[in-house]
Amino acid sequence: MTLLRTAAVSVDYGRISAVRDLSVDIKPGRIVTIIGPNGAGKSTFLKALMGLLPYSGKAEFLDRPLERQSVQDRVRSGMALVPETRELFAQMSVWDNLRLGAFSRKRSEAKAIRDDLAMVADLFPRLAERRFQAAGTLSGGERQMLALGRALMARPKLLMLDEPSLGLAPIVVREIFRILASLRELNVGILLVEQNARAALRIADYGYVLETGDIVLSGPATDLQSDPRVLKTYLGGSAD
Repeated sequence: MTLLRTAAVSVDYGRISAVRDLSVDIKPGRIVTIIGPNGAGKSTFLKALMGLLPYSGKAEFLDRPLERQSVQDRVRSGMALVPETRELFAQMSVWDNLRLGAFSRKRSEAKAIRDDLAMVADLFPRLAERRFQAAGTLSGGERQMLALGRALMARPKLLMLDEPSLGLAPIVVREIFRILASLRELNVGILLVEQNARAALRIADYGYVLETGDIVLSGPATDLQSDPRVLKTYLGGSAD
């Protein structure tokens, strides 16, 4: 079973080609990462998949074309995006932000939603400790945890993350990536966009290297970690 399949997806900003001919395949319980420098087109690709930008080419989620689906349709079908900006409701409490993540679910799921709140609290104990605190008063790492927890409240089949390590201390990055890896047990597929190639490749099953809109390398994450070009450009080492 394939969750997401794209074929030759391209995104243009006017005359500028931001993404060219991207083809990816993501299955349940698998982590796929797209690494590359700032401005490579990684975030643009995620926005296009979520319906926030127009694109050419083909994209299917659960064997259904995405072209005519609204953002809301994509969320209801099981897609979730955690943007780089996190987009929390700063004046609202942690718990209320989490509940908003379940907005697309039916009222008949009230008990399941409470169970999912408990699951998020288990994944992120710090959020449980701060459940009545305003989201805007949280630390950067806690805000990222909240954004991820809110996305999980929608019970996504595919979770897309845009630079989740941005601006965070290494110890917080390790914790968040540990939690991402654990989501395999829930059979969630993950598309992870990252500049932190080392952290991303460590938990990913498969990876793509995107530079100036083009895929220049792809393969199993373990292979990319030892690829001379990736070592030199993104991991700060050499194959010697």
